[in-house]
Amino acid sequence: MIDLHTHSTFSDGSDRPAELARRAHEIGLRAIALTDHDTTASHDEMAEACADLHLEYVTGVEVSLRDNAFPQVHRDSGLGPRNVHVLAYFVPLDPEHPLQRALASLRHDRDVRNEALVALLVDQGFNRLTLDYLADIAGNVHSIGRPHFARAMFELHPEIVGPRHDETWSRVFTEWLGATGRAYVPKTSMPVEEFVAAARGSGAVLSIAHPLDNYLDGASNAALETTMAPVLASLRERGFVGVEAYYGSWSAATRARMVKVTRDAGMIPTGGSDYHGHYKENVRLGVGLTGDLRVPDEVLDELRAAHER
Repeated sequence: MIDLHTHSTFSDGSDRPAELARRAHEIGLRAIALTDHDTTASHDEMAEACADLHLEYVTGVEVSLRDNAFPQVHRDSGLGPRNVHVLAYFVPLDPEHPLQRALASLRHDRDVRNEALVALLVDQGFNRLTLDYLADIAGNVHSIGRPHFARAMFELHPEIVGPRHDETWSRVFTEWLGATGRAYVPKTSMPVEEFVAAARGSGAVLSIAHPLDNYLDGASNAALETTMAPVLASLRERGFVGVEAYYGSWSAATRARMVKVTRDAGMIPTGGSDYHGHYKENVRLGVGLTGDLRVPDEVLDELRAAHER
């Protein structure tokens, strides 16, 4: 069993990399990828911990990009670019590599976005929210993500968002922080093609993360095949190898359908829990939200073969 989508304190997870590695070892994972947002800064700590535990480790990252090939309806602004999440595996670590320079640019975009989001929330009544408060939660100002904003909103302004529980936590993202929310600030203007170009020739392998969340736009799962087939064909043509078909928050039936669509597109069905520690309390490492996630070991073998080509 493997897990190729996890987060640590270097982005918006609650576990230190060493703690994440220990948890992975305890539940019997063969391999794990740490895919923090926009950074591979967790690499040294995670690599050392995994080596000590004889756990195979894949250097990964998750980024937010614009897919202009499939426009999306935005709140109060009509049709616009689509924000999508992308996973990269076997990421080069040289800070001068074009892919690392792209990640540095995305981190800068994130910092600018977070400043704008603080200002927007303050204007809408969250007047006790500050960047310093968020940095204390996240550990540093560059690791701040939406879960840290959500936590701060509950801690500082329960009179607006209500007491924290599963339903209100989800509602904060829907009503405030998500793509249709009142305080949504787009994460980046970097197009998919620019990131793919930066990765070209590096051995990095790209997979589209939780593709139904990115592209289904609230349509029923009945539209899964007809919606996703042209999307995956386009992504493959633009340099993607994988599709996160084994996603930890989907049902087994949905995962099976996505695996079929992925294979039909000639791509590799990747997968993982999208573990964030206590920021997503119901999502467990290795087994996901439903508890029955099982990402086959062979997926990593296929990704490694693509990396070595």
